[in-house]
Amino acid sequence: MRQRPTRFLFSSWPLRCWAHLFSGMLFGLVVLLGLVLMVSAGVLLSVVGVGVLLLAAAAMAGVPVAAVERRRLRLVEPVPLRNPHGPTLTTGGMSWVRSRLAERATWRELGYTAALTVVFTWTGFGVTALLAFSATITVSPLIVWLLAPETVMIIPGRAVPHPLAALPFSAGGVLGLAVCAYLAGLLTGAQVKLADLLLTPRADRSQRRVIELTRSRARLADAFEAERRRIERDLHDGAQQQLIALSMTLGLAQMELKDGNPAVAELITRGRAEARRAQDQLRDLVRGIHPQVLTDHGLAAAVAEVALRNPLPVTVDIDLPRRLPGAVETTAYFTVTEALANAAKHSGASRATVVGRLESERLVLTVTDDGRGGADPEAGTGLSGLADRMAILRGRLLVSSPVGGPTQLRVEVPCSA
Repeated sequence: MRQRPTRFLFSSWPLRCWAHLFSGMLFGLVVLLGLVLMVSAGVLLSVVGVGVLLLAAAAMAGVPVAAVERRRLRLVEPVPLRNPHGPTLTTGGMSWVRSRLAERATWRELGYTAALTVVFTWTGFGVTALLAFSATITVSPLIVWLLAPETVMIIPGRAVPHPLAALPFSAGGVLGLAVCAYLAGLLTGAQVKLADLLLTPRADRSQRRVIELTRSRARLADAFEAERRRIERDLHDGAQQQLIALSMTLGLAQMELKDGNPAVAELITRGRAEARRAQDQLRDLVRGIHPQVLTDHGLAAAVAEVALRNPLPVTVDIDLPRRLPGAVETTAYFTVTEALANAAKHSGASRATVVGRLESERLVLTVTDDGRGGADPEAGTGLSGLADRMAILRGRLLVSSPVGGPTQLRVEVPCSA
């Protein structure tokens, strides 16, 4: 509705605002009549107990009224307003009533209902009356022509002799229509703002605290990821290169020594073998910190490489239409790695399967093995830590492992995380 004044007049917005105010006026009158009847009957019948139920129904009237208003506001608000009510934990009519009465949203909706019936209904009535009068005098020349030779008086006591004499009134009617359009826009805008304040979810203090804690955990995870990358770089560019240089130096020393001292040659050969083993272990360590194939080729290729190194035969079926955010790929990769390591060490499985798909902008991974089952994420398997990291990305880690197997681990991560 944020348009230039002249463009607003010649757009569809005045008609939409008038339709919103007129429907709100009718709906508000019905709601006001219903509330007056319920409260009056509730007060009169309160001595016999039935009145308490009527008063409770009046207090709950804001819930259906707000539901209708959220739909009716679509006339002027393209973005639908969200329902502020949470799901009820139990079933049954009384449980639903108790749950709703305990919510602050119910009382905010009752406040909006009061504003609708007391303020917007009567202001809508006033704008509608002015609109009807302006429309009538706008077409006053036509009315005078149709009713001729009958006398037409727009101003009491002053007859309009012919259609041309009604043209000044017609001009005033056009001005009145413009004023009604702007008034309807202002009132509708105010009602939309009030609805956005009272009829949508509001983050209370505890919710804001949870959001801040989640952001803090995300910042810690990002800091940990940056530190891990630094350690990986230092190991690759520092210690690993020094071991390579040591191995080359020992090789040169072995060449210079030739057959001069067999005992020293044997020690140098052993030293070179130890240096190569240290290189292999360091290479495996760097790959475990963050595999380069994950950075270069994505999740599917990285999981396929892990499957080749796993002692169990692993079938990988990951079909993704595009690369995913780095945090999502990293978390999913280490979760799959941990699951396959647990399957190889503890499950007694003969094979495992990894399946990955993108469903409704969520990465869904399942890791299944045919082992003995009975896996407990709280028993030190490392999955609880991965579940905490998954929670930072608003994801879920589900483990199904009945005794006797099979064991299935399911990962769900929003790709917008």
